[in-house]
Amino acid sequence: MQAKHVWPVVLMVGLALTRIPGVLPVNFSAVYGLLFCAGVYFSGRMAWWLPLATLAVTDLGLGVYYHFTAGTTVLQPYLVVNYAAYAGLIALGRCFRPGASWFSLLGGGIFGALLFYLLTNTAAWLFNPFGNPEYTKDFTGWILALTKGTAGYPQTWEFFRNTLLSGGLFTGLFAGAMKLTAASEPQEEPEPVPEEEAEPAEPAPEEAKA
Repeated sequence: MQAKHVWPVVLMVGLALTRIPGVLPVNFSAVYGLLFCAGVYFSGRMAWWLPLATLAVTDLGLGVYYHFTAGTTVLQPYLVVNYAAYAGLIALGRCFRPGASWFSLLGGGIFGALLFYLLTNTAAWLFNPFGNPEYTKDFTGWILALTKGTAGYPQTWEFFRNTLLSGGLFTGLFAGAMKLTAASEPQEEPEPVPEEEAEPAEPAPEEAKA
């Protein structure tokens, strides 16, 4: 089986495994980098339905897990914003060519993680689903949501740091693996074009008789 068919499955299995609680540190996620890479390397509609379906299945599993362990609802309203951000990461990846340099892809993955952080934290400040008193509807409240967050929880700047680190790490790892795979695959040589049969030479005109 060709690598272009194997890598999408491997990538999504890896993404699902990293979402198991306790596998990665808190607020350290492979989602940002791997969704960006899915947009870069997956072809056609697969770039959209395969990663989003993987996230939907794992989010459902996480919702059931936290429902029984923490008493939360299975599906949270903020997931709508998350999926809009997920689609944005894939769309950003579609703007890059697989043949782009590793540094360009790394920068794209980090930029996507930054956008995801800004979008989701701005939505948390704007809608404030948990009624955090710190999230006042002004510029100060927005900056607070992006840097400190609400009392009793880790500060959001730590989430920002881990978002950039994980986005860059997983983008760099997967983009590097894809480039190494492409370099190791034998290049297909073009089929030789059959030479046209030589046309018989026209007979030389007879010399004029005296």
